[in-house]
Amino acid sequence: QVFACVVVMTAIRIEEEDAIPIPDVPHKLFTLVLVRDYANDRVLLGEKLRGFGTGYFNGFGGKVEAGETVEAAALRELKEEANIEALDLTARGVLRFIFDDNPQPWLVHVFHASKFEGDIQASDEMRPAWFGVKDVPFEQMWADDEHWYPLFMAEETFVGTFTFTQTTKLVKFHLRTTDDLSTV
Repeated sequence: QVFACVVVMTAIRIEEEDAIPIPDVPHKLFTLVLVRDYANDRVLLGEKLRGFGTGYFNGFGGKVEAGETVEAAALRELKEEANIEALDLTARGVLRFIFDDNPQPWLVHVFHASKFEGDIQASDEMRPAWFGVKDVPFEQMWADDEHWYPLFMAEETFVGTFTFTQTTKLVKFHLRTTDDLSTV
């Protein structure tokens, strides 16, 4: 007889913020912009075509360059990746990511936009696509997204810390709403 065993790893939500150790090293700054279309109850995501996260759907964003504010970086990345300019960019969250295979944690500043100029177009890095709010393809996204997207869609502001093993497997996280995004 042959027996098969399947182990499903489920991330553990940690209630105590200080239960997740934060490495005492500088964090790498990133941005992420999600564009909402309220009239049609949908969100604009992009399929990553190359580089880190290839094949995943995500918002639009990337590294903050030296001398650049997170807001300027968010606007630049949205223009580079989707060919649009946000007219009402607002901060919604700050997420910390800790990877066991990367010594430098990431701080990702999450932004919202619902008004923009330009024609949405694919770039060599991202292929934009609209998804109904109830049809967001979480199975083709980062494992943390299903936890914080509902807060984003509910117009909440939030901070969180997510720990991953082997780059893509979510191990544990802490997430809370707050009016003070500096408290991540």
